[in-house]
Amino acid sequence: MSLQVVVGQLEIGWDPARNSERVVAFLRAETRPGCLAVLPEAALSGYDDELSGLDRLDVRALTAGLTAVAGAASELGVHVLCGSLLREPGGWSNAAIYFGPAGERWTYRKVNLATHERGRLIPGASLPLLRLKRPLAAIGVQLCRELKYPEQWHVLARSGAQVLAYLTYAVNPQIAAGVWRSHLISRAAETQRFVLSANVAGPDQHCPSMVISPRGEVLAETTTAGPQALHADLDLAEVSDWVLSQQCGDVVGISYQGRPK
Repeated sequence: MSLQVVVGQLEIGWDPARNSERVVAFLRAETRPGCLAVLPEAALSGYDDELSGLDRLDVRALTAGLTAVAGAASELGVHVLCGSLLREPGGWSNAAIYFGPAGERWTYRKVNLATHERGRLIPGASLPLLRLKRPLAAIGVQLCRELKYPEQWHVLARSGAQVLAYLTYAVNPQIAAGVWRSHLISRAAETQRFVLSANVAGPDQHCPSMVISPRGEVLAETTTAGPQALHADLDLAEVSDWVLSQQCGDVVGISYQGRPK
């Protein structure tokens, strides 16, 4: 089974209307019917490491942006994974939202919140799988700092994920160069899953946008800090449980609250 993907490295700000215009323009320019587009963390709402625009975020404009992206996914016949802060009944969450070609929606809410998000955002409580029907594929999603917690990636892989989509806003110049890139390659090789990493465009990136194979081979990677599109055709037959099946469960075990859905 083959899955065509495109990773979008986009500029974002705290203007949801402008963000949604960028996303829709990217989809029109870079996607083909049936492909999966993966876009950065908070690409629709805006974001920064202080959540400086959260209190004045225009909910109506954000809702209109979500509707615009959903409409584009339907019109173009594509699958879209896009990050956004979401207004919920109890407050804001940091989410990855799926927009399907038939109007489907699915949401993953970030479980392991960053330090500056705690107390201001509501954490998620589960690690659900996104299941595409045409083409048939199972996708696990993680957001930003969750790259540092391989156990979450492992539970997604063990739940049947063939592709691990990683949406991030990683533009901290204080992070050592190459560390997060190494993490991404490790997450792919240790789970034997494809990894799709979408970061925002910016001069202070500390994590590349990438496409990585289940062998840990880099299939595509940005060479610029500006806007970029990475295209790849994934052969899902390459996904394997050979490494996971040899974990020493009699020596090391991890307990999880709840079960992935």
